[in-house]
Amino acid sequence: MDDAVAWEGAVNARRVLGSVYRMGRSEWLTERGWRQMHDDGVRTVIDLRNPGERRRRPTDPAVAAEAMAGIDVVNAPTEDPEHPELADLFARQVAPYLNHPNGYAGVVRLFPERIASVFRAIAEAPAGVVIHCSAGRDRTGIIVTLLLQLADPAVAREAAAAQYEASVRSINEWHRISPFKHPYERYQEAEELEPILAERQAALAEFGAGIDAEEYLLEHGLTREELEMVRAKLQE
Repeated sequence: MDDAVAWEGAVNARRVLGSVYRMGRSEWLTERGWRQMHDDGVRTVIDLRNPGERRRRPTDPAVAAEAMAGIDVVNAPTEDPEHPELADLFARQVAPYLNHPNGYAGVVRLFPERIASVFRAIAEAPAGVVIHCSAGRDRTGIIVTLLLQLADPAVAREAAAAQYEASVRSINEWHRISPFKHPYERYQEAEELEPILAERQAALAEFGAGIDAEEYLLEHGLTREELEMVRAKLQE
């Protein structure tokens, strides 16, 4: 995709549509990266991680609070880590967290109010928005897939597939050079990555075909006005 953004330090960062962006964990950003993000019109960062995940690593750059001035960081987790069904949901994964689209349907089934809260935060943001989780791939992928349906159902499948492929390839490249050794994921050469990506794309397409984003969000508390505010951000 040609919508990648070059905020200093950002990993897996790209524009989704309009004034909505996505990326990996915000702690990767340098001070200059935060200011570049601000210069691009971002005023809200929505962190989809659980509170216990929101911590700096020794390899993360030091960032003074002043560098983040003018950007509101909203923590809106997509999951409740204490939910009794969550462990069963992730039993199909290769790691004890969401790292495959075959878990997307389970997350939206278990946590509809949390998903709706993310969209409410997007609607309420005064200007540009960045959505991120840890890798910027799967929890972010759920939200992006639904956003693309809201923007244009006719091309949502193709657009979601392109976004997902870019996110998989980008975080895979990060694993090749990252100073932090991930406990479950590693860099994969092309011959290993391609069949994995194809299988994940099939699961993503199945998820997209099985949900109507507008109907789902309205059913679970988003108002029609909020929905249109989200759509407006995708067109800015």
